[in-house]
Amino acid sequence: MLSTTQKVLRAANFTMAAAEAKQLLKDQGLEVAFAGRSNAGKSSAINAITARSSLARTSKTPGRTQQIIFFELDETRRLVDLPGYGFAKVPNRIKKHWRTLMSGYFTDRSSLQGLILLMDIRHPLRDEDIQMIDWCVDTQTPMHILLTKSDKLSKGAGANQLQKINKELNTLGYEGASMQLFSALKKTGIPETLDIISEWLDISAE
Repeated sequence: MLSTTQKVLRAANFTMAAAEAKQLLKDQGLEVAFAGRSNAGKSSAINAITARSSLARTSKTPGRTQQIIFFELDETRRLVDLPGYGFAKVPNRIKKHWRTLMSGYFTDRSSLQGLILLMDIRHPLRDEDIQMIDWCVDTQTPMHILLTKSDKLSKGAGANQLQKINKELNTLGYEGASMQLFSALKKTGIPETLDIISEWLDISAE
């Protein structure tokens, strides 16, 4: 039997894509955003969490999607797929546009309830990841980190990496960051992620 959260997320449908701040959906209701490097497995994670195999388009070309994608869950709640970052072959003007768009989104978006930040467990805390964390800290946006592709490591190695990254975040001044192991392939960590999203989107009270 599906939980209420699973039912709500499975109802996700593509609503629109915005390349400019002025194109964003009206800032009302509640939304949870997903962000990560272009090779961190963000689309696969969204598909696994919503149990919709082709909701978010996956691509073998890093940095292909440079728009903010909205998925409607119901009349008041949404999931948001933010542009992938860390793409080496994209012109500087596009990188600059991405930073401007993201900075404005985090600063001005009152409907944003939290960010799911995805990092490849083998290559965490790159410069753009730190920038994303800084935006969350500066705007007091709740953040939960998924260390993706955890299936690439053994159980012990994954646990050690989780502890190591947590210590690095504390050293950088991000104490108490919420973080977990995640694998879209093995469906590892989905229940924990659903609990976070349920709280942010106020689903659990239903």
